[in-house]
Amino acid sequence: MSNVDLLGRRKFITGLGIAGAAAATPFAMPALASSVSAEGVKWDKTIDIAIIGSGFAGLAAGIEAKRQGAKDVTIFEKMPVFGGNSAINGGLFAAPGTPMQQEKGVTDSVETMVADQMKSGRGIADEGLLRHVAEHAMEALQMTLDAGSVYHPYLQQLGGHSVPRTYQTTVSCGAGITQPLLKQCRKEGVETENRVKFAGFVLDKTGKVEGVKLIKGYYFGEEDSGKPYYVRTNRGVIMATGGFAQNVNLRMAQDPTLTAEVGCTNAKGATGEGMFEMFRLGAVPVHMAHIQSGPWASPDEGGFGYVSNYSIFNFPHSIAINRMTGQRFMNEIADRKTRADAELNCRDGNGDPLPPIMITSWEHAKQHPNAKKVLKYGVGWKFDTLEELAKHFDVPVKALKQQIEEYNGYVKAGVDKQFGKNMGKAKGKYIEAPYGVVRLWPKVHYCQGGVQITKKAEVLDSFSGAPIQGLYAAGEVTGGVHGISRLGSCSIPECMVMGMTAARSIMGA
Repeated sequence: MSNVDLLGRRKFITGLGIAGAAAATPFAMPALASSVSAEGVKWDKTIDIAIIGSGFAGLAAGIEAKRQGAKDVTIFEKMPVFGGNSAINGGLFAAPGTPMQQEKGVTDSVETMVADQMKSGRGIADEGLLRHVAEHAMEALQMTLDAGSVYHPYLQQLGGHSVPRTYQTTVSCGAGITQPLLKQCRKEGVETENRVKFAGFVLDKTGKVEGVKLIKGYYFGEEDSGKPYYVRTNRGVIMATGGFAQNVNLRMAQDPTLTAEVGCTNAKGATGEGMFEMFRLGAVPVHMAHIQSGPWASPDEGGFGYVSNYSIFNFPHSIAINRMTGQRFMNEIADRKTRADAELNCRDGNGDPLPPIMITSWEHAKQHPNAKKVLKYGVGWKFDTLEELAKHFDVPVKALKQQIEEYNGYVKAGVDKQFGKNMGKAKGKYIEAPYGVVRLWPKVHYCQGGVQITKKAEVLDSFSGAPIQGLYAAGEVTGGVHGISRLGSCSIPECMVMGMTAARSIMGA
């Protein structure tokens, strides 16, 4: 397709406007962006690179762009605080060949990490992108360390990972990374503007993205707030706007079971309008229906809460129990989709949800920083006897006792004959009184779908198959990287590596 044809198609798409898009889609959406021609636009500002979104991808892109020689780089954030959804995630970072793995004697490699992710992706993950991220994951981890992030002095082995390779911030959330990166951005001269909402691309005569239309002074949820603000870019635009898990209508259009009754761990701003506009510009939608739910979440608190990280830490040496049977029902460290699906099958006699419970010896549970908080805030319980535990959750006590006795035999033998769980992290950790207990129920956590990109973070055009000039994307707004199921702790390296990659591509590094 020629550039003239490309621009013509984009003008046609633009011409649909808000009314046309609404008529063509069966679901309500957040206020849509709308791209325009650069002809007649009065620019308010000209910079080298505009970065939309201030999560892991946007912040890493900002730092790397300055280090590659960009003069003027600005990160635009629509919410009042920087960090986006990244700031409230679990702060878990997986990388192969790290200093802590060497210190602990863990043998790992890029190939092993990619193989684990390909298995979890069930054959449709993008091996090339996964390999690119794994090859540069240590580089991204080092960027966080240099910026001042602090991690626990131990590695975790999350579900689906064949070896321990996951770092976690000492504050057990993503803010332990986004805050240092934000400070580093400003230290290196990256400008940051909040309450600035992306409102569309500005295209030149060839169809190249020449800049962005923004709304400055925007207040989330008040769609009439703010004023138009046009920013021209000398080098390009990096979209790092995250996923759409908070857009209930869109996620239901992909998976009707993800209704408003299904909880969500994401920040309110994860609504997907930046992704929508890239689609209208011609970007390829990939894997939109693959929306991941976190199996470690609790129905007893909102968002990510305290239980999620507590569960992630304790799953390897705990048992998950179906309250109807008193029996285990899954491998507690299987990949996320396997566990989430198994939990959703836990129902009472009427078919209504019956959240299962995770039981851990308090001696081991209390080693996680959140252990006291789950008790303090009433989202976890501690029992001295199995009888008390079984009575509280209405679990058949005889079956529960038999299950625990059987499981402790697996701990002793080092082999789980029931579900094939890797017992390496359970060695010597028997299920004994007193017991720590939390309830489990999946929450929508991560969207594997988004726009298709190359290994250079270029956004591909659906008609021509070529990159859309001037446009790059990184992080959860992109799709197809992880396939059907993303392994825990693999989003931060992906976001940061692809953010750094986008900056290098723009700068020709």
